[in-house]
Amino acid sequence: MRTKMELGILACTTIWLISCLVIGVVGDIGVMNSSSTVAEATAGLLSYQYYETSCPQVESIVTDKVALILLSDPASSAALLRLLFHDCQVQMSSSKNFAIRNRETMGIIKTMVDSVCPGTVSCSDILVLAARDAVAMSGGPKIKVPLGRKDSNSSSHTFADASLPAANTGVSEILSIFTKRGMTVEESVAILGSHTLGVSHCVNIMDRSSRQIIRANRTPFETLLALRCAFGPSFSNSGTVGNDVTISKFDNQYYKDTSRGRGLLKIDSDMSMDPRTAPIVERFAQNQNEFFKEFTAAFLKLTSANVLTGHQGVVRTKCNAVN
Repeated sequence: MRTKMELGILACTTIWLISCLVIGVVGDIGVMNSSSTVAEATAGLLSYQYYETSCPQVESIVTDKVALILLSDPASSAALLRLLFHDCQVQMSSSKNFAIRNRETMGIIKTMVDSVCPGTVSCSDILVLAARDAVAMSGGPKIKVPLGRKDSNSSSHTFADASLPAANTGVSEILSIFTKRGMTVEESVAILGSHTLGVSHCVNIMDRSSRQIIRANRTPFETLLALRCAFGPSFSNSGTVGNDVTISKFDNQYYKDTSRGRGLLKIDSDMSMDPRTAPIVERFAQNQNEFFKEFTAAFLKLTSANVLTGHQGVVRTKCNAVN
């Protein structure tokens, strides 16, 4: 059984999710640079039968491995989902990549797939499959995903770091980012539900937890955060707070907590009060199936838009390095 401190390095935060949308899906393994002249919409080039003849076992191989991972460490679901939202396979030295786990796991799965289908399946597709399996095995929806993504043959450390939004990003900016990816407001609120897994680092909630305790309008939850994340000379990134009370289960608890004034990050709190998003938060809090339906649609858009396909990319030999 893992302690809370051990779970602390998961940190599957909304900030990382948003960064994926700014930089592009599946990080620098298989996404077009923002300056690419390749058409934005590539979803039509993906296929549910892409590996039907070249590697029909790929989905079962990935699923079996993810099942073993979660059996030994249920909290790894958050790490795998975070890897999808901000892939750091090449940029692992970046300061923004603090505590991303299971990068080595991707290499193991890649090796297993290549032992059956050498040089056929991209790291990008493996990552999407692993993340969707992690969601399903943690209690979330079972999502059928199209495949055929290719990996990039370059990395952009500077571009990735410069693209990360601030921790105090507001609702309007968040909705703008998601809208540019073709998402509705409902889907935007749903994809933020990925926050239901894992924990967040105290450094990402400084604006809420470091306020003076004597402040008259401080909420009980903000006081709790201040006690959990004591900022001072000894402060470090190791401090964490659970994103909701069921950190290893993919459910609608995140929306229940947020609707009750217990949103962890600023965007969580703001989303429960903004007239554009508050009714959706409440609806998801009351109806988990509705959340799952919208999350599925958002996940498919997120993982299918703006990706490399065909001759635009390559199939990497190793997921943590360019060919």
